[in-house]
Amino acid sequence: MPAAPITFFNRLTQRIETEAVYGEGFLCFTYESNLGALPLHALVKKTAFSRWYGRRMDAPASRAKIAPFLETYGVDVSEFADTPDSFRTFNEFFYRKLKPQARPIAAGENEIAFPADGRHLVLPDIAACDDFFIKGTCFDLAALLRDAALAERFAHGSMLISRLCPVDYHRFHFPCTGTPGPARQINGPLYSVSPIALRRRASIHWENKREITLLRTAKLGNVLLLEVGATCVGSIVQTYTPDAAIAKGDEKGYFRFGGSCFITIFEPDKIRFADDLIEHSRAGREVYARMGDVAARS
Repeated sequence: MPAAPITFFNRLTQRIETEAVYGEGFLCFTYESNLGALPLHALVKKTAFSRWYGRRMDAPASRAKIAPFLETYGVDVSEFADTPDSFRTFNEFFYRKLKPQARPIAAGENEIAFPADGRHLVLPDIAACDDFFIKGTCFDLAALLRDAALAERFAHGSMLISRLCPVDYHRFHFPCTGTPGPARQINGPLYSVSPIALRRRASIHWENKREITLLRTAKLGNVLLLEVGATCVGSIVQTYTPDAAIAKGDEKGYFRFGGSCFITIFEPDKIRFADDLIEHSRAGREVYARMGDVAARS
């Protein structure tokens, strides 16, 4: 039986749309069939598989994939800081930079910006969520953070989950002004973060390899920023300087090839998410929005 289509609300067009899933056939086979479970556990979730695929995307021959990808997914090349023919490999294209004007940053002092392009889901009270992708499944914050004190402090906090697809801009940015500490890495497998996979295994977010950064802010207290790896993500690259003050919208780092996600966690009662995020998340539907746009207000 084919997988149910992945729908999302597109903030730019103000319409509910159906996602064109990169590698959909492979994902459905791997995560929705008993036969697919064999290669999933034997190979696909392994870090070595993603490193191997990442090396393929770093090879000069991968450059030939760029033009067909642009045509198939209609990527807007006018936003690129560099021309498409300047990229030597597919990975260089994948973690491309954009022109600053392509992603204006929410200017209001009380406005929190999306940290990445993607499809976004929110949990206004993490502890109150008991249907995370699968009915009766609570989000396991303690497993995600691997820090009991932090998990207790943020138990009733607010969470923004930003899912990046291969077609998206793959650099991630700071959602608010503050001073970030160093990134702490937690090793794990590399399952896909697509809803196709999450419908079967909602725990992927707190199982996959991830990095956690604590951002100290003047108005919002501490904010947790997490990069979560996924199948075919070659690596998570941090480009910021720990313990140096940053401004809202400054670059934090980038993902190399593959779908991935970025999680932002706020302390309780510090922010309120935008109405469209709350409305569609309640319906189990993600909202597509771009880095820099307003995600919440303090």
